[in-house]
Amino acid sequence: CILAGEPFLEKLKRVSADAKAIIAWGSCASWGCVQAARPNPTKATPVHKLITDKPIIKVPGCPPIPEVMSAVITYMLAFDRIPPLDRLGRPKMFYGQRIHDKCYRRAHFDAGQFVEAWDDEGARKGYCLYKMGCKGPTTYNACSTVRWNDGVSFPIQSGHGCLGCSEDGFWDYGSFYSRATGIPQTGIEATADKIGLGVAGVAGAAAIAHATVSAIKHARNKNNTSSENAPEEKK
Repeated sequence: CILAGEPFLEKLKRVSADAKAIIAWGSCASWGCVQAARPNPTKATPVHKLITDKPIIKVPGCPPIPEVMSAVITYMLAFDRIPPLDRLGRPKMFYGQRIHDKCYRRAHFDAGQFVEAWDDEGARKGYCLYKMGCKGPTTYNACSTVRWNDGVSFPIQSGHGCLGCSEDGFWDYGSFYSRATGIPQTGIEATADKIGLGVAGVAGAAAIAHATVSAIKHARNKNNTSSENAPEEKK
């Protein structure tokens, strides 16, 4: 990439030479974004692979949330240090939870209530969009808490599933409208199809456990009462 007749890499190295840390704004700087999609013919490269002698603070998103951007700078100015980062170099305060964890539709996921088609009854009732390709269960960002446009909304609230734009390689995970079953270590597929039975099973098990504990306590109390009321043996 050439900027004003100078390779951008050389400019980046020059301006970052005396920097305390580098903030990689957006998914392009953090991961390479769409330009780095397989087979990456342009060899697009994220900042952390170019600058290896400085702390890199990644603030991914396409684009990142404005309040998140300003909060990262405010934190550094206020405390004179970089914010706590996760293992990927993202601020934990904004990327420490999945969108799914705080999504207002999460209750529908737990209840096994999903949108199956864009115009079905579930869509009109605001059911979970996981089966329509929502990547919220595997995407770490603050969209469901901070939201966009001064907290007005975010994609899921607007009726469309999360694209996972703040995750590394999201463009290579397949269709935006396919379930995220190809992503390892999610365990979502079984949950989505069986969550109703699972919740019922857990509730049943909890009821049985409660009844068992109550019965044991009742038996103990009864035995203690009987022992206290029993006449003392004659010596």
